[in-house]
Amino acid sequence: MLARGRLLPPHARLPDMVGAVPQDWTVAVVVVTYQSSRLLADFVGSLEAGLAGLGSWRLIAVDNDSDDGTVDEIARLAPSATVVDLGANRGYAAGVNAGVTAAGAVDAVLVANPDIRLEPGTVARMVETMIETRAGIVVPRLVDERRRLLTTLRREPTLARVVGEAVLGGGRAGRSPRWGEVVTDPAAYGHRATADWATGALMLISSTCAQTVGTWDESFFLYSEETDYCLRARNAGFPLVYEPDSIAVHLGGESGVSPPLYGLLTVNRVRLYRRTHGPVAGAAFWSMLLLGEAVRAAAGRPTSKAAVRGLLRPAAADPRGC
Repeated sequence: MLARGRLLPPHARLPDMVGAVPQDWTVAVVVVTYQSSRLLADFVGSLEAGLAGLGSWRLIAVDNDSDDGTVDEIARLAPSATVVDLGANRGYAAGVNAGVTAAGAVDAVLVANPDIRLEPGTVARMVETMIETRAGIVVPRLVDERRRLLTTLRREPTLARVVGEAVLGGGRAGRSPRWGEVVTDPAAYGHRATADWATGALMLISSTCAQTVGTWDESFFLYSEETDYCLRARNAGFPLVYEPDSIAVHLGGESGVSPPLYGLLTVNRVRLYRRTHGPVAGAAFWSMLLLGEAVRAAAGRPTSKAAVRGLLRPAAADPRGC
């Protein structure tokens, strides 16, 4: 779902905190890295202005066993940062969990990709929104290097939505709450709203939400872990709020252009749906997803060809698998 407007009636606001970040608020910035050395200079360079106005913040970098000098680059660029070396490539969720553990007692954790570039004041506004709305998770407006809007908001996966995407294509289906999972209407990004989930490139998570919802599911390794976490947060009473006045640049994930990554993303969508809806509904979801990707694979799309190969593997095709 995507709901417009405030989450609380006026009497539930915290008037002494609206419009300003409490000076005793602390935020831990958790960046999960893998072969990220070339991205870090601009990421670290954006932090001071992006986090201006906060009481205090600290950087925690969690590395998935990079061999391109990522850890050395972090130490050079941010000598005061806490660096956690996982010793193996254990995936994004494992990195987030390690970072949250290393953060200790803070008011919120800002989970970030290394290809994020914060705009000035971005995080302070996210904190204000979290306080005003009592959100568990706040996400900003993300744009690409050319300042074009990235459609980052999502609706809960359903059979109707996977059918809509298979038949209509993701862009057209996304304009309808019934038929699309990705919120594609640009007008939806012009106002504060709640969403079922959002892409995980930059998320502010309150400490209360983190403590209540628990750890990110490391079995996904990459993709769908943020879907799972946001839906669990929502079900526990911690909504996700989109704040359009907070802006960050995202250089872009590779899942849309890398066939192996897109294949993993597609299979993980099935895994998540089966876990929450059972083998029968999961089989229907798998079938419609396979149909949609097969049509596009037949048209020559390399990412869809990888998705079809992934979906036809025994573990993915078996209703009890994944």
